[in-house]
Amino acid sequence: MMPEEMQGLMWLLLLLGPLFLAQRSLHREVQAIFLLITRRMDFSIVLFALVFFPGVLLHETSHYLMARILGVRTGRFSLLPRPLPNGRLQLGYVETRASDWVRETLIGAAPLLTGGVVVAYAGVQRLGLTGAWDALSSGTPGAMQLALSAMLERPDFWLWFYLTLAISSTMLPSASDRRAWLPLGLVAALLLGISLAAGAGPWLLANAAPWVNRGLEAAALVLAISLGLHLVLLPPFWLARRGLSHLSGLEVA
Repeated sequence: MMPEEMQGLMWLLLLLGPLFLAQRSLHREVQAIFLLITRRMDFSIVLFALVFFPGVLLHETSHYLMARILGVRTGRFSLLPRPLPNGRLQLGYVETRASDWVRETLIGAAPLLTGGVVVAYAGVQRLGLTGAWDALSSGTPGAMQLALSAMLERPDFWLWFYLTLAISSTMLPSASDRRAWLPLGLVAALLLGISLAAGAGPWLLANAAPWVNRGLEAAALVLAISLGLHLVLLPPFWLARRGLSHLSGLEVA
């Protein structure tokens, strides 16, 4: 049985991998569809960047503002997409001067923090996804259909659906955003180990663990909302890509 103080961490770890895979799969399907329609890589890159532009704008702006708040000098700022030598697509970037581990970690995590707030607000307040989850959990016949109908009748539902998808699909930190996380994590783990060895375990469990768990549960909720949106869209985009491939006689590797 998982201790109550560990449930937030458990859900976070369970959701992180599937969300990463779902995001990559959806991005691949969207890029393939645009490539099959335009038959030009440059056009497909531009269209892909336009679809996810709200998320890219929030992502890079979050980096920039966090760096300025923490007193870290910034360099070039770009929201224009460009292909990388490894075959990946970079949708934007902000150059920052090297700093200490703590500030680099906060700058790298800024898009996840701001994106998480927006996704949580949109998913709960604007889309009403908690109502759909409650209906699904109840197992009552027809409850899910009523919940979905209520969601679709919400003002600006599709606008918020799109914004939530675009932001949640681009909020995860990139490899460069995470470059300071490992050394800082090792230092934090060392300090935690020293605290436990000194006998502070019961105090931490009683006072710090509930707060940490609530924060991790909130993060898990954001990941769950994002994962749900991606899983809903993956089948229709996969079918659309397969249909275009069949009609054109072309396949996108």
